[in-house]
Amino acid sequence: MGMIANSMVDEWHSSLPKTDGIYRTMEKTMVDRDLQERISAIIALGNSRDPRAVWSLIDCCKDQDPEIRLRAIEGLQSLRSGRSVEILIERLRDKRELHKTRQRAAVALATIRSYRAIQELKNLVVDTTEDGALRSFIGGELDRVQIW
Repeated sequence: MGMIANSMVDEWHSSLPKTDGIYRTMEKTMVDRDLQERISAIIALGNSRDPRAVWSLIDCCKDQDPEIRLRAIEGLQSLRSGRSVEILIERLRDKRELHKTRQRAAVALATIRSYRAIQELKNLVVDTTEDGALRSFIGGELDRVQIW
């Protein structure tokens, strides 16, 4: 029985990202000059399921490049961390942001499903000053997660 437990622990431990690897990837999101390298690093962080990646992805949501912001939001959606709710709301509310990025922020908030995230989505659905297509999209997301 002891050998089975040791085997399971070793298997679980080996599937975790190595500490230095996750930090190198986090660093690439901000300092690498190659756009594709940065995007690859952001995608890797989102796929890592590592909570240490949240702050790097939040920082990327403030980047000047719209593609970086979009990929960071997708990564935050994968991580489903409540720590990202405020930046996702910020991106969703920014009317200068690309429509597809705003939609992705709404999807991420609906996926996270925290009280604050859902309240914000509900508030936007009834906000008549907001774009009608976005309001409709958000309503569909609320339906998808079955929260009304």
